[in-house]
Amino acid sequence: MLTSFFQAQPERIFSIKQIFHSLKLNTHPLKMLAIDVMEDMAWDDFLSKAGENAYMLNTKGQVQEGTFIRKANGKNTFQPDDGGTPVFVSERNSMSALNGDRVKVQFMARRRNHIKEAMVIEILQRRKDTFVGKLKVERDFALLITQENMFVHDIIIPKKKLKGGTTGDRALVQITKWPDSDSKNLIGEVIDVLGKAGDNDVEMNSILAQYGLPYRYPKRVEEAAEKINAEITEKDIAEREDFRDVWTCTIDPKDAKDFDDALSLRQLDKNLWQVGVHIADVSHYVKEGDIIDREARQRATSIYLVDRTIPMLPERLCNFICSLRPNEEKLAFSAIFDLDNDANVKAFRVVHTVIKSNRRYAYEEAQQILEQNGVVDGTGRPAPKPGKNGYKGEYAEQIITLDRLAKQLRKQRFKDGSVNFDSEELHFDVDKDGHPTSCYFKHSKDANKLIEEFMLLANRHVAESVGKVAKGKKAKTLPYRVHDNPDPQKFENLRQFSAKFGYRLKSSSTKGATARAINTLIEDVQGTPQEKLIQTIALRSMMKAKYTTHNIGHFGLAFDYYTHFTSPIRRYPDTMVHRLITRYQNGGRSVNKERCEELCEHCSDMEQVAQNAERDSIKYKMVEFMSNHLGEIYDAHISGIQSYGIYAEIDENHCEGLVPMRDLDDDYYDFDEDNYCLIGRRRHHKYQLGDPIRIQVANANLDRKQLDFTLADSPARNTKQSSLAKDRKKSKRKR
Repeated sequence: MLTSFFQAQPERIFSIKQIFHSLKLNTHPLKMLAIDVMEDMAWDDFLSKAGENAYMLNTKGQVQEGTFIRKANGKNTFQPDDGGTPVFVSERNSMSALNGDRVKVQFMARRRNHIKEAMVIEILQRRKDTFVGKLKVERDFALLITQENMFVHDIIIPKKKLKGGTTGDRALVQITKWPDSDSKNLIGEVIDVLGKAGDNDVEMNSILAQYGLPYRYPKRVEEAAEKINAEITEKDIAEREDFRDVWTCTIDPKDAKDFDDALSLRQLDKNLWQVGVHIADVSHYVKEGDIIDREARQRATSIYLVDRTIPMLPERLCNFICSLRPNEEKLAFSAIFDLDNDANVKAFRVVHTVIKSNRRYAYEEAQQILEQNGVVDGTGRPAPKPGKNGYKGEYAEQIITLDRLAKQLRKQRFKDGSVNFDSEELHFDVDKDGHPTSCYFKHSKDANKLIEEFMLLANRHVAESVGKVAKGKKAKTLPYRVHDNPDPQKFENLRQFSAKFGYRLKSSSTKGATARAINTLIEDVQGTPQEKLIQTIALRSMMKAKYTTHNIGHFGLAFDYYTHFTSPIRRYPDTMVHRLITRYQNGGRSVNKERCEELCEHCSDMEQVAQNAERDSIKYKMVEFMSNHLGEIYDAHISGIQSYGIYAEIDENHCEGLVPMRDLDDDYYDFDEDNYCLIGRRRHHKYQLGDPIRIQVANANLDRKQLDFTLADSPARNTKQSSLAKDRKKSKRKR
């Protein structure tokens, strides 16, 4: 009966109540019997479970395609293409698949009381064929020891394929022969020797090469940039709105060289201000399909490592021709707003302009002007009215007016449901050789938020200008920056978990109400022992933003329409948007949506890869910085909980390391994933996410970019401390 019921409707998901009703199972024994049978059918893969209390026919079969995820601990998994539950793949059943490979698997016969397993039967596509590692040259051959340490077998390199590499060199190696039935080894050849391990430039280039990112700019592309005529002609000016006589400034990090946005301000009447958000007009110089555009499209984004920027565009364009440098006439694409004193938008247009910036401010300089005129950072209050001598500082009145309008925009944004997660960024000070001398978090202050608010305003209104059309009309194609609602299961976990501490998180069907509920929770936990814990879980419930032509709005900002228009020097989607806006203003037809979506997916993928490289550079500098502090004890808090140990972040400098489970030697600890904690079986001691602890720096492994901590009050601490002290003495003697 159950078999026929599900086969008759193979695509539908049925709740238990629907099944009972459809099959007229009215008695308790019949219902219990049906549940037991369906559980067995799910175990045998005839049915698939959809949540805890729903089932559907398993139409996927026993052979599926997806991605192989290799784990250093041997617990490899297969991730189905449809995003379903990962399935365990033992090493003997992996066919030597590597992390990220697309594979075909067959599900194995299920054994009672054993987890579901799969075996790889075909490797469909290798994720990559180049790897970075350290060379070890033997008598007859060489080996590449990879940083990922994720291979079952070493990469063997014939000596004639070393390209001059020697033991201890970092090298980029391409696989020339994959494992097969005759041999389990990988054979490769060196395609580039990066240099000696430990050198700062070599290590940063190794991180880039590891992710397949470019660490050199192609000479032919730079040569093409050198040939670009940077002159602004009378024809250029005649075709644009002239803002050269309107007060304009840039506000950027103090070490920035590429200024891709500027703000202008002028008063139109007593209650009306015109604010111009001026963006470097990259698409005027870089034409679609030319050699510079092809390189920029492939890169899709600039990459920001700790001590360097790997630009999307050649230096002549990003730092000189397009950069909105002070006292130089520049071409811009601008979002012009007429705002009343309450920052309500009374008029808006997107136009090509020519501008001339009056002043370049570092964030710190603009912040100083605000603070010396009565702005208190973090309060959200604008500066008081000036005294009889006016405001202090160069162009202070303009900066303070922009700040006042930005704060009103920000206030309204949060009122509309924007999620209030204040951003903070780990920052390193480095010496001339790239070695870190200090490490700290930089918090976003009023000057940063001023720029952020006007960039958000421009991006939102540009998206609306194309996407918001009259009912019955079809919007033209545009790359949107979208952010989906929180993951339902993770949001429910957050709701249930926060309730244990007495906080009520209302769930709602509307985006704005959900965001406001999260904001209320974040406000409620401020200053409490649970602050870090609940903020971390709330952040983890959020989905990742991405680029797509299918607009679903931006949950985090509470915008129905949002795009990226304001950074074409460093993001390719912004250049795409500039070109499309120009095309549509000139009466052009909508572009091919499928082709545009492909580019959006590529840009989203490259954004993630760049973020991974940036994180690795931070990890490397973190480990390098802490390698000079072995044996020292710090106050910290638990920043992550895993089955293999606890991650702790040092309060003083925000460096993060792992306390391995083996060092928690006072008890046997169980991992409670739902409650983000480890609990001792005998003494019931609990290690909870966010808890304050004292740690000692035990080890700093630069090759693996890993810091190991021990608990400062651990019984094993005294032994380790004396061992570390001996190591430091040996190190000093060697120096």
